[in-house]
Amino acid sequence: MNGSSPLSRRFTVTEAARTLFLKVGVLPFFLVGALIIFSLVSGNFLSVQNLTNVARQSVYLILVSLGQMIVLITGGFDLAVGTAIALTSVVSALAMVALAAAMPEYVWLAIILGCLAGLGAALAIGCLNGIGVAQFGVSPFIMTLGVQSVGAGTALFLTGGVPVSRLPYAFGNVFGFGRVFGMPVPVIIAVVAIIAIWLVMNRTRLGAHIYAVGGNTKAAHLSGVNTKRVLFLAYVICALLASLAGLLLTARVESGETNLGGSVALESIAACVIAGVSLRGGIGRVESVVLGAFFIVLVQNGMNIAQIGSYLQMVLLGSLLILAVIFDQFRYRMLVGRA
Repeated sequence: MNGSSPLSRRFTVTEAARTLFLKVGVLPFFLVGALIIFSLVSGNFLSVQNLTNVARQSVYLILVSLGQMIVLITGGFDLAVGTAIALTSVVSALAMVALAAAMPEYVWLAIILGCLAGLGAALAIGCLNGIGVAQFGVSPFIMTLGVQSVGAGTALFLTGGVPVSRLPYAFGNVFGFGRVFGMPVPVIIAVVAIIAIWLVMNRTRLGAHIYAVGGNTKAAHLSGVNTKRVLFLAYVICALLASLAGLLLTARVESGETNLGGSVALESIAACVIAGVSLRGGIGRVESVVLGAFFIVLVQNGMNIAQIGSYLQMVLLGSLLILAVIFDQFRYRMLVGRA
């Protein structure tokens, strides 16, 4: 008989799907499902203009998710990424406004110093998280939740809950809406960050140590890895990437906002888990996380096109996270069984 039977073809497809699930996780299946559902809802969903808009909007979540991925691979997670964004926005905006007023002839110096002030505020958050988790062995959940509260309170105290306006025009014009060779500046910055994190995770000793700590902390310590240093650096890098997203968001809205990044912790964890980053640590790929963050923004865009209310969107996003965690459990058991 020529050709394969329907049963053998079905078996081949099943094996291919199983192999893909073990290697990447649930993301390809979720992505295909979203593309089919939302393209049926609206013919404009798969248009080049809409997909380009999604790519631009996903820049901020991609940056935060890359940092969240690093922390998740070590076996922890960071609930303070939203606070890092808000505090960066507030501190950088306050510094820029004050410096620009003090030296109006040196606007770019005021912008640079303001950005450094915002990065410094986020660095403090990352150091607090890193010291608590690495040096004192505090649970990542408790530590980052506490720091999140402290940072949010600090941002509200500095501003009184009022947005910081009158930022230098050049800041928003370049980092919020600027283009280089037709490509938006935030996208260029995100691409550079993606390449840098990929190189760190795949081509440096620090990246190998991050995977080792997440795989088995005791074994990594016995192998000579400074596990405390690795954990500390993981939280610092996570906070700095969130801070970079905060600067770009501040430039986009052209004001310092305390409510920026309110739901980004949930969204970044969802993006990572859907992308196959294991909550047990030791497993995760940069390229998958980038696609996972793009998927989250794509789903939000599709729900907006479908005119689904913001409250129901929160329900659906939380459901996606729960499903992703359940599938992560199945994937882990399958990987252990194969081993």
